[in-house]
Amino acid sequence: MYEFALLLAQTAAVFFITAWLSTGVYENLFKSSLNSTFTAQVLDMTRMREEYPEAYAEVAYRRVSSPKVQKLFFRLIVLWEVVAVVILWAATSAMAAALFGGVDAQFAKGLGILGALLFTSTWAGFLIVGNWFCYWFCHYEGQTTHFQMTLWGMATMILLAMAG
Repeated sequence: MYEFALLLAQTAAVFFITAWLSTGVYENLFKSSLNSTFTAQVLDMTRMREEYPEAYAEVAYRRVSSPKVQKLFFRLIVLWEVVAVVILWAATSAMAAALFGGVDAQFAKGLGILGALLFTSTWAGFLIVGNWFCYWFCHYEGQTTHFQMTLWGMATMILLAMAG
């Protein structure tokens, strides 16, 4: 019973991050202005320039003001997220099948760890790149969300690494 319950909890954990990121991918594909605007603001350091001009002057050389580069950056993010979601859905499906003996549980959990790693690296990447563009000055809500998503992904990987 313990092994089944643990695999069920692991499957649910992977499903939850899959569903969350799938919503984000949907928005980024079909409502792209919701997030691409903020990506461009971070890269351009728009809010920092307006609200903290002295601090901005020290790091202004980091700014990416080209709309073409900003769009390319956003498209690369969306591509990364799509890859992550595809692997996460494969992992969720494999783990659900493993609950009933249809797929090797270790293989399914390995896929889950890979998907959770991609999920986690998305948010860790935003934290790292965002730090370069000083988004903590004016996009602290985004930074907080990215930090929480990083922790959620790490917790999922830890759960998946548990023997069972």
